[in-house]
Amino acid sequence: MTDERALRADARRNRARVLEVAAEVFATEGLSVPVHEIARRAGVGTGTVSRHFPTKEDLLTAIMSSRLVKLTEEADEIARREAPGTAFFALFTALVREGASDCGLAELAGTDRRLDALGERAGADLCGRLHDLLAAAQKAGDVRADVSYLDVRALMSACMSRKQDPLEPILGVVIDGLRGGASG
Repeated sequence: MTDERALRADARRNRARVLEVAAEVFATEGLSVPVHEIARRAGVGTGTVSRHFPTKEDLLTAIMSSRLVKLTEEADEIARREAPGTAFFALFTALVREGASDCGLAELAGTDRRLDALGERAGADLCGRLHDLLAAAQKAGDVRADVSYLDVRALMSACMSRKQDPLEPILGVVIDGLRGGASG
């Protein structure tokens, strides 16, 4: 990654503009938007994007790093102050709401390991926090024992795909189905 302090002022502006445009494009249109389109919308050449972010994954990491760190810190805070079930459902709900408002994050949050890998690169183990909270909530009897971590990820993805159209009813149904004591 580029050390932003070592860049010329125009290079810093270009880098910031690319990040701003890419974040907006990924959030509204998803991750399939090509880098050359991001460059065009940012008003720079593809070479400029490549100098700052050699791969699309580097660009995505730069955009998502601070967000994943923030969400991981939120997960840690929730886990410190809440009982296991409350903490799990609070994180589940927060992640679904984040993904419902951001197509790129929703794509990453599916059952593949892409979000996990980005989190590792950012030093933020958000997926590990979700896994740990699930296990603790299951141990406490707050989440049904027959639901796996991959099931939870799939359910999150399904909820996120609803966007804000309206999100609350489907989120409520899924949460009710995950609760301990639900018939299975």
